Amino acid sequence: MAKRQFLWIMTDSTGSNMVSAYGSPIQTPNIDSMAERGMRFERVYTCQPVCGPARSALFTGLFPHSNGSWGNSMPLYADVKTLGQRLTAAGIACGYIGKWHLDAGDYFGNGICPDGWEAKYWYDMKCYLDELTPEERLFSRKAANSDKNLPPAFLYGHRVTERALDFLREHRDDDFFLVVSYDEPHDPCLCPEPYASMYAGNQGTRTPAYDNDLSAKPDYQRIWAKRAGGLDPARRGHGIGRRLAACQSYIDSEIGRILCLAREIAPDSVRMYTSDHGDAASAHGLYAKGPAVYDEIARVPLLFEGPGIPAGTVYPHVVSHIDLPATVLDWLGLAKPVMLEGESLRPQLADPALPTGRAAHIEFARYEIDHDGFGGFQPMRAAVTDEAKLALHLTDTDEFYLTASDPYDLENRIDDPETAALRDAMHDELLGWMNHTRDPFRGYQWACRPWRHDRVPSWDVDGYTRQRENEPGEYRQLDYSTGLPMETATRKK
Repeated sequence: MAKRQFLWIMTDSTGSNMVSAYGSPIQTPNIDSMAERGMRFERVYTCQPVCGPARSALFTGLFPHSNGSWGNSMPLYADVKTLGQRLTAAGIACGYIGKWHLDAGDYFGNGICPDGWEAKYWYDMKCYLDELTPEERLFSRKAANSDKNLPPAFLYGHRVTERALDFLREHRDDDFFLVVSYDEPHDPCLCPEPYASMYAGNQGTRTPAYDNDLSAKPDYQRIWAKRAGGLDPARRGHGIGRRLAACQSYIDSEIGRILCLAREIAPDSVRMYTSDHGDAASAHGLYAKGPAVYDEIARVPLLFEGPGIPAGTVYPHVVSHIDLPATVLDWLGLAKPVMLEGESLRPQLADPALPTGRAAHIEFARYEIDHDGFGGFQPMRAAVTDEAKLALHLTDTDEFYLTASDPYDLENRIDDPETAALRDAMHDELLGWMNHTRDPFRGYQWACRPWRHDRVPSWDVDGYTRQRENEPGEYRQLDYSTGLPMETATRKK
């Protein structure tokens, strides 16, 4: 009987424009090899372009507003289960090695293995820091130290890889789910030679996104650009900085070590690579990540290889990260729990011509609870389809872009009557998604936008009660009006 084995590899801050299989000048031969052996998904979007919330969706199958972790340093709700908990309960060995970012602690984590994962292989960034002297800790947080010919064994990425290789060797004959979650290439971007000196200047071409003057964009983007020194297009750089690019090529080499062993000792495993979000790198005058639907920030790489996945294929349609947990469960033979908010991509992995029929939804609320930077509270709900992008900014100007004619999201057509029909249809779908997922921030304000003249504010909003569905045998919420278990989760109040 074939073993159920799934290898999930991810990096931090790798946009799709940082992988050479997607046309980047950054050298990533090992990730590229997955495109040659399997399927590359062309247009994949994160659920929220911030480290913690992005991971919260990836490992629970619930959007950040549904799982509780809608900003960094915010924990998952107590009743939310991770993939590790679901798969361990099914007898599958689960290892999580690398950055976690979901324990509501600081950037590094608390070093404590959560339920559902093998403690022997738990190795978050706090575990790494505990191996270092105070002087080495300080050294490990300085980007300039990449220029000091670092020994590979000192780096977090190398130590993550070593533990992942040990897990694969120990569980080669077992059912397993292994997550290898690198912090790299996230700053401080430490890497050894020859990678540290591989690039000079910025990597990439100056696309039209670098000449966007932001005149028809939300106010917060101009404020963000001013903070980055990018209000004037003539003063902007372009492309990925040399250190981030170097660290991406370095971590690609670590990924290659894992892929090599997995292909040898677990050839029937499914092997997947993705990232949590991208980096603006001065596109549209912005830096880092945040409340935006621009591809540089929100679009990420996604590649699969394994049995039944056609080699050298490209999936052209829009896909959401929220579908990955359901895909893992499906591939490992488990039914999708009723509360998961995504769907399995297994049909698409068999047939790249098959659209999902679903929009990718991107949200934002807050970058981080601990820090006052990064704009503070910036409520955004967005939808991306093959045709267009719609972004609602609750306290600012909304955005609407047509992908075919405007691939760099330059012309905001939110008030254009010629595109109103498509805009309104996407708006209705977006509101429906907020309702279906029980978004705690939903309300009439999202519906009654200045450009949506057929919507009338109502204190009752839609007038529905929307309770969470549950698995058979789990506790059923009681109806307030009767004190009895609810019969219909969504109903008129």
